[in-house]
Amino acid sequence: MEINQVVGTLYCTQRVAGLEHCALRILQDRKGKLLVATDPVGTRPGNWVFTASGSAARYAMGNAEILTDLTIGGIIDNWGPETVAKPQPATASNNTSASATTAQNNGNRAQAA
Repeated sequence: MEINQVVGTLYCTQRVAGLEHCALRILQDRKGKLLVATDPVGTRPGNWVFTASGSAARYAMGNAEILTDLTIGGIIDNWGPETVAKPQPATASNNTSASATTAQNNGNRAQAA
């Protein structure tokens, strides 16, 4: 699953069987790439959504025979991309102790051989 933002609706006059009545939305990922997803939940431009991809996308539509590989699974009510926690960089003391442990283990292996 991924988080994307709805940026528009895709209108198509000709569709393959199974997609005739599916709403199609244009999504944008965090890198700016545009994607097309089926929309069983009724989103609007500006909504942040989570998506299911691959074979799970067909099941998210409620019918495994619908030809889709990206489906909107739900609208996110309270989330902002700036609030996502970022991992903290390792401190120098952690790296030093890890290097010392590795060197000690290598020395123990050499003695055992």
